[in-house]
Amino acid sequence: MMTTHSTFPAADASSQDVPRLWRPLHEIDFAHSELRSGLATALDLFDETVEIYPTDSVKRHSTERYGIVAESIYAPLRSRITLHYKAPVHLLVLHEDGARREGETSIEGLPPSRLRNFAGKLTFIPAEHRYHEWHETSAPVRMTFLYLDPIKLQKSTHADAPHIPRVFFEDSILWATVLKLKSVIEGNNPGKAYLEALVSVLAHELAGSGQQPTRALPGNRGGLACWQKRAITAYIEEHLNKQISLVTLARLARLSQHHFCRTFKQSFGVPPYEYHLRRRMQQAKVLLSDRAISITDVGLSLGYSNTSSFSRTFRKITSQTPSEFRKNLK
Repeated sequence: MMTTHSTFPAADASSQDVPRLWRPLHEIDFAHSELRSGLATALDLFDETVEIYPTDSVKRHSTERYGIVAESIYAPLRSRITLHYKAPVHLLVLHEDGARREGETSIEGLPPSRLRNFAGKLTFIPAEHRYHEWHETSAPVRMTFLYLDPIKLQKSTHADAPHIPRVFFEDSILWATVLKLKSVIEGNNPGKAYLEALVSVLAHELAGSGQQPTRALPGNRGGLACWQKRAITAYIEEHLNKQISLVTLARLARLSQHHFCRTFKQSFGVPPYEYHLRRRMQQAKVLLSDRAISITDVGLSLGYSNTSSFSRTFRKITSQTPSEFRKNLK
């Protein structure tokens, strides 16, 4: 598995004066990647990901398994960010949380959108389509970028129909599949066959999503409403270093504990405890990228009383120890 946390942007020879966060895969350590045999293909295909600037305005972390790249993006409240993308790879955006006071999203082939509250929405940018977006955030923004090989998707669906761009759409089935795929990519190694099966499911869902009426996201079909998801995720982000009781989360969502557990898992694909744990480990990856912070201090800052407990949890979620993760960082 390959992971990377972007802290130091690479220089762009064609635009030295434009600050941006550029992630060429040739800078990433593939020493522990399961994709050794297909490395050259992966390097050619995923040459760069979404450009975001200013570079210090967001936190981002990417993970790769078998040539599939998932990237987590976080932008704080009251930040202004600009995004650019055009590449030979499909981009599926999962808008997990966020809102903007001002901004615009433009995708080649579609009219611009100035939607302000995009939490719970999906956006799809086909390969070689230009994507430009800017936000003045009125709430913290969390997004997942899923980079998909067009050839791999075509083989999975056995269809030649071109994919069409879509912006801020809703599809509960596709949403759940993306969450599951992201969880697998970022979690323990499930094996290539299982991951490819999920990609095949995603390919079929993506192909069918634009061909039928919009399917509502969880909220009116048994999952949490958008306001509930925002309240819960914001609370968890603010208390990553603490134990959070199920009673507290259920009270925030104004639901019984039993109903909350069921709707939370339907919305996020995992139980509340596991979601909290994974968010902790994502923050751990961010902290571990700063070599000035000891592994012990990283664990303490996230609420672990000793290093062994933190290391054991980190390895369970990421399949590597904190020391191994730090060693593999560029």
